[in-house]
Amino acid sequence: MPINSKLYNNNKTKKGLYLVPTPLGNMGDITLRAIDILKKSEYILCEDTRVSKILLNKYAIQSKLLTNHKFNEKKNLLKFLDILTKGSLVSLICDAGTPTISDPGNILINECIKNKINVIPLPGASSVSLAASISGFVGKFFFYGFFPENKGTIAKDMSVLSNLDTSIIFFISSKKFKKIIPFLKKYFPNRQIVICKEMTKYYEQYIRAEVNNIDETNFELKGELTLVLSEKKIKENSSHFLSESDKYMINKMINKFTTKEISEIISKNTKISKKEVYNYCLKIKNEK
Repeated sequence: MPINSKLYNNNKTKKGLYLVPTPLGNMGDITLRAIDILKKSEYILCEDTRVSKILLNKYAIQSKLLTNHKFNEKKNLLKFLDILTKGSLVSLICDAGTPTISDPGNILINECIKNKINVIPLPGASSVSLAASISGFVGKFFFYGFFPENKGTIAKDMSVLSNLDTSIIFFISSKKFKKIIPFLKKYFPNRQIVICKEMTKYYEQYIRAEVNNIDETNFELKGELTLVLSEKKIKENSSHFLSESDKYMINKMINKFTTKEISEIISKNTKISKKEVYNYCLKIKNEK
């Protein structure tokens, strides 16, 4: 089916910085618009020219490559800003996936915003959304990114994250995976985990296990991994009914406190749901 020229007009491309997602592994996972923007770019900022040239050669893209990685992004900032302020069309890509997601680029983006330079994001490949979609866990998730090197920082962060009632997504090198297992077991026991490796490639694999049994699972890991932890399981009160002592306390408070206040007091001290306490209070008042 031909592209509707009214919806996709090649002659009306804005100048500025384009954030262009690149394939995670399968070269077919790139949009027509992404190829078009890359071809129109005067410069393409990339992490590793050796990696990016493979993609550019496949789609006959001849734009000039400039490196932009974590070791030189500050050094090259003024150079890139000068190119952009002169009205050039520049693309920012990473080795794989959507740029700036745990990859360099935010420093340049913030400077573009300060200097009123257009920053245009393109939709496309993302290991985060791909992992979330296949996990089978709750729709809401928290993306953490790569684990830090410092064990104290890891422990502190994991302690906070363990209280979130969402699934959690991490990046980690397969070489460092075994080192993180003790932290996962300590802070996320009884949760499910999906280990995503070589996504979109021929040998892609999605390994599912319980965190408690993760080191007993037989699998071979390679490259960078995306981990998805299931949401926190909320422990339900073993009793679905108020005890006689709870009812006695409610009856004593019913004329001194509001229904909302009684619900909060009883729920806090007994872990019985506020709704159950609230309904019992209404029942007492209706009987009077």
